[in-house]
This record gives sequence, C-alpha cells and structure tokens, in this order.
Amino acid sequence: MRPLDEKETTLVFNKLHKFVGNNLKNIVLESQSHEGPDPDPGSYCFRLQKNRVYYVSESLVRRATNVKRDKLVSLGIQIGKFTKSGKFHLTIQCLNLLAANAKHKVWLKPSSEMSFLYGNSVLKGGVGRITENIQVNDGVVVFSMADLPLGFGDAAKSTVDCRKMDPNGIVVHRHADIGEYLRMGDDL
Repeated sequence: MRPLDEKETTLVFNKLHKFVGNNLKNIVLESQSHEGPDPDPGSYCFRLQKNRVYYVSESLVRRATNVKRDKLVSLGIQIGKFTKSGKFHLTIQCLNLLAANAKHKVWLKPSSEMSFLYGNSVLKGGVGRITENIQVNDGVVVFSMADLPLGFGDAAKSTVDCRKMDPNGIVVHRHADIGEYLRMGDDL
C-alpha cells in the first residue's frame, strides 16, 4: 500500500470533484478520523493497493505496515480503481462518502427504485425531486425519497431540460447502485 503519485491523485480528485464539487475539501483537508486504537488517529488519506484506491485513516495505515503487501486484501473504504488503460472509475463502496458531500442529488419515487437497483438509468417519470443547477454530465447521487443513498451516475439532461421532457426520457445515466452487491458480489 503506497500513497498516490501526482498523476493518480489528479485523476482521483477530478473524478471526486465531479460529484462533490467544492465539498472535496471536506474529504481531503478537514476530515478527522475517529477510527483506530490510537488516541489521536489523525486524518484520512488516500492509498493505492494493487489497482484500487482506498480512503483510510492514517492510524490504520501505520498499523497496516506490519502486514505483508501480498497478504493485505483491503484497508479502509475503497473509493475506486484504475483500469489497465490508466483511467479511474469510482466504485459503489464510496457511495456513503459521495452521499455525505454530494453537490447534485436526485430523489427517486418508490415505484422506480427497483428499476434503478436492477441496473437501469433513471427516467424522468421516476424522479421525485431534483436539485437545481444540474448541467449535462454533472455527477449526481441518487437517493430514495427517505434519503437513503441508492447509487450515482451522470446527468443526461440539465435541471431545466428535465422539466420539459417526456416521462420516458433519461435523466441520469447509472454508474453504480447498491444492487451491485447482489448482482456482482464476487467481483467487488
């Protein structure tokens, strides 16, 4: 497990910024850890293990140095992974971190939650509420009407365009949802 280099850090921060905007400073700078046995566990940091990026407290990183690299499976919250071509993709495990700091949100009606959890995109007819000022390709976190985070994706239309479109138009292209835990549990 090693710190991210400059190129990797840029890719990770750009992807996170797409979903949390200026709240990225809450994740990076102002996050104080409460994990670990130390009285002062420090703050959170990003670490790379194989091709996966983890968000972990400095206290746990110090303790993980006692474990061989090939024996260490996971540590902290997996944020995403790098593909073989060098691109960075967020994974569903980072949903709670994104939901707590989300810039743009969409709430689904109970009738369309299952469709989203089966891996489909969000349709206009299933949207209960939507935040203002969403632009095309902005990162959006999808919630149930009870404020339970369900997943995240990219906005297919802006907030203004969503109000004018028909009920079968796509509002959010799905990237990940909590249904992946059942559909692809072995790969996570």
